[in-house]
Amino acid sequence: MILLKKTVALFLLLALPLSLRAWGVQGHRVVGRIAENHLTDKARKQIAQLLGSERLPLVTTWADEARYSPDFSFTAPWHFINTPLGLPFAEYSATVTAMTQPNAYMALLQNMKDMKDATKTYQERVTALKFVVHIVGDVHQPMHVSRAEDKGGNAINVKFEGKDTNLHSLWDSGLINYEGMSYLELAALLDHPTAAQTTQWQKDSVPTWLFESYTISQRLYAETEQAPELDYRYVPAHLPTVEQRLLQAGIRLAGVLNSAFN
Repeated sequence: MILLKKTVALFLLLALPLSLRAWGVQGHRVVGRIAENHLTDKARKQIAQLLGSERLPLVTTWADEARYSPDFSFTAPWHFINTPLGLPFAEYSATVTAMTQPNAYMALLQNMKDMKDATKTYQERVTALKFVVHIVGDVHQPMHVSRAEDKGGNAINVKFEGKDTNLHSLWDSGLINYEGMSYLELAALLDHPTAAQTTQWQKDSVPTWLFESYTISQRLYAETEQAPELDYRYVPAHLPTVEQRLLQAGIRLAGVLNSAFN
């Protein structure tokens, strides 16, 4: 029975479009690798005790895989958060913190709490850790902090390099794949924050992380409405944003983990 469930879950996962996976495998692993580079010795040891033979960058996509299994299907809403567009920060933050339906913000806070809770079982803490490393990456992908009516850009068709795709998929993996690097190479290229950036990014609140993505997604919506056929100017115009969001996610994830395990 267990083998059958795993087989069905794997089939469902492979049958689903890549656009449903935030940042794609590559992006999430970049975030995990950058975070790994900035862990304190104490946090590194405690995380190693939880993960055993698994490594942090390689468990960053576990939550995407798990949500297609019956045991974790309830976590599907944990990967995104939708609000109306056009809100200033104060109103946006109030809207997000007042939500009662499951979403990425609520899930992140709960799992951050659970992963360091000594009263939880070993497996519960491992599971919470895996959700944290994933959701931090998710909320830094702008199209995961957007609007519900177009499914975070999945329903917005665009042309990129002459091929049909959608806005969400393009930001999940299309722009990252354009780099043509392994996750280790891309993490090494990006992982050069200044001390001031590291300090500020790790001090920022979670609603601030969300609002940054929300602001970017609003701009992307407006651009795409004007010109859905993306030309050669799109990559150089937006790749710096992708790279910054990956770096910010990695640095902030390290801050969350260091705080939890120190």
